[in-house]
Amino acid sequence: MQIDLAGRTALVTGSTQGIGQAIATGLARAGAQVVINGRGTDRVTSAVATVRTDSGSDAVTGAVGDLATEEGAAAVVAAVPAVDILVNNLGIFGAIPPLEIDDAEWRRYFEVNVLSAVRLIRAYLPGMKEQGWGRVLNLASDSAVVIPAEMIHYGMTKASLLAIGRGFAKDAAGTGVTVNSVLAGPTHTGGVEDFVRELVGDDLPWEQAQHEFMVRHRPQSLLQRLIEPEEIANLVVYLASPYASATTGGAVRVDGGYIDSILP
Repeated sequence: MQIDLAGRTALVTGSTQGIGQAIATGLARAGAQVVINGRGTDRVTSAVATVRTDSGSDAVTGAVGDLATEEGAAAVVAAVPAVDILVNNLGIFGAIPPLEIDDAEWRRYFEVNVLSAVRLIRAYLPGMKEQGWGRVLNLASDSAVVIPAEMIHYGMTKASLLAIGRGFAKDAAGTGVTVNSVLAGPTHTGGVEDFVRELVGDDLPWEQAQHEFMVRHRPQSLLQRLIEPEEIANLVVYLASPYASATTGGAVRVDGGYIDSILP
């Protein structure tokens, strides 16, 4: 399958590292004009250079802005007034005992993981509908369905993204614009390495630590390993392509078989 996104502009939020950077690289390889987003100029500039090198494409630029704030989102939209492909990848996570999550933390997670996506969908969906083509992709998680006891606040935000994706897909019905959520499973990123170390300790070699984490904390995984960011990116690039024109309003899984159900 040869995916060609030439002539399309894609904005990937939170794309200075990890899954977001892998998605940006995949979209650039497919020919899209890709916009990297992050909160700091230095990190965005560095990520732009990395994605250009890894993708072999010079059609990669940056847009700095903290999307967890209205001002930051406005700055990004001002820098990038229209996109064909919006990938809402920005997200934070962390383990906190359920009864210790205070109001401020609940609000912070909702602002970063949920409202950042809503702000950009509001900004870009009308233009997509007007032109009769567009893709909105929200990076959700297995935690949207299998709520982790140590991350209830995170699971809440990812479940919210599923609802948002379904609702906005209905708003875009019949316009040629698709809106989907991607249920990503436990993925190997720098942040997840830190999270694994929090749960299993710092004294084990990484391969053993990863194995201990999967066995003890993610035993449902059929892969029995962490997913690589490029594996998530492969699905996102497909869903962003014309080949996925009949897939909308869905929660599409790239979870390594982690979610123990036939349907989400």
